[in-house]
Amino acid sequence: MEELDLDEVALRAAAGDRDALEDLLAAIQPRVRRICGRMLLHPQDAEEATQDALLLVATKIGTFAGRSKFTTWLHAVASNSARSTYRTLKRRSAEHAVDEMPVYADPRTTSVIAGSRLDLLEALEVLATSHPELVEPLVLRDVQELDYNEIARLLDTPLGTIKSRIHHARQAVRPLLRVHD
Repeated sequence: MEELDLDEVALRAAAGDRDALEDLLAAIQPRVRRICGRMLLHPQDAEEATQDALLLVATKIGTFAGRSKFTTWLHAVASNSARSTYRTLKRRSAEHAVDEMPVYADPRTTSVIAGSRLDLLEALEVLATSHPELVEPLVLRDVQELDYNEIARLLDTPLGTIKSRIHHARQAVRPLLRVHD
């Protein structure tokens, strides 16, 4: 199968081409799974976030206008989906804690409280309450590893502002991260 031009297929899908949307979803699924897997420790959690992200792409593709690369837009959608899944799992975990303690650990609950990636997600949630404008640039740079120029284009924000927000976000998040032995 030949390599798809994701930008071209995404624009066709955004214009209402159902076949293009199906091709696009099939082509991006492995990439979305990798993005979500970087942020969520447990594979089932990453798969849940992946499915949510693909659904969002399918329902929100009409908002993709081609001002940035499709993959940049996709990174933002997938990252936000992983963070949303994390918040849902955290909420479920807290509800379970109020009930009786289970005899056996539930790996889906355990994944919410284990691992440095999840410490980062927790720190991002704290940061989002005080400085929500700092979260997305930090995730796009340090988790999704996009370059500064791509982040500036995606967020339609001046490059200097992006660099400043990432710097301030790193300063704010650093004391919230726990060091694991």
